[in-house]
Amino acid sequence: MVEIIAELCQNHNGDPHLLKEMLWSAAENGADYAKMQIIFSEDLTFREGFEDGLVEDNIIKTIKRPYSSEYERLKKLDLEISTYEMFIDECISAGIKPMATIFTRDKIEMAKTIGFKEIKVASYDCASHKFISELKDNFDRLIISTGATFLNEIQKTTDILKDYNFSLLHCVTMYPTPLEQLNLHKINFLKKYCNATGFSDHTDLQKNNLTSCIIALWLGADIIERHFTVLEPDKTKDGIVSLNPEKLKSLVELSQMNKDELFELVQKIDNYEKIFAVRTSRSSNGN
Repeated sequence: MVEIIAELCQNHNGDPHLLKEMLWSAAENGADYAKMQIIFSEDLTFREGFEDGLVEDNIIKTIKRPYSSEYERLKKLDLEISTYEMFIDECISAGIKPMATIFTRDKIEMAKTIGFKEIKVASYDCASHKFISELKDNFDRLIISTGATFLNEIQKTTDILKDYNFSLLHCVTMYPTPLEQLNLHKINFLKKYCNATGFSDHTDLQKNNLTSCIIALWLGADIIERHFTVLEPDKTKDGIVSLNPEKLKSLVELSQMNKDELFELVQKIDNYEKIFAVRTSRSSNGN
């Protein structure tokens, strides 16, 4: 049975009522998990290289994300601890499992005390091995994105998690991700490290509909994570890569199809072979 994670991310815009509306909508449209992010503006650190960014030969080496503007953006998204507690209570009432991404080690105890049992690990922390060890010791399950991570780093992470309940997700951190950059065959490649693998999808919904998810499911994804919103795409930072309730319901229906049914859909996709073509230089590029 494929698991569907509705990533509510920053689409709540700092509004607890909107967060509640989203999780109930995710539940009503068939998602297995509603996921939020435990992130606070106070945790942001100044990094000089991000002030102006770095571009060489028309290639972005370091993104431009100045501290002051990023802090002000995140400050508007800060939630009270009571909102996280409400989130778990409402998920239980709605019949959907709660999950959270933790970004800093000092928030592990907070997440555990609030009552989170299952944790998502973002790509850039797949190789944070001290962090991974501490999460393992405090939660029942980890779902880990492997983007921006070298193969030897993934191997070490899976060694740490031996005999523990974890899953790996292929993902690309480019928002939105062009279809030709998806490298979806990595979903099955990751099965050498664990039994259940999947795909965290950041493609442009308006441009590509559910194309990437169809191919990922056909290739054997056990988990699909997609951003989710009840707002119009231009009303949140992540709106361009977020499913609305109608599309989430469609994704759930796709996840219930068998392989032959999915392949019929795959064959209708132009140049579908290029979308899952294998590139072996890195594990993936994703969050």
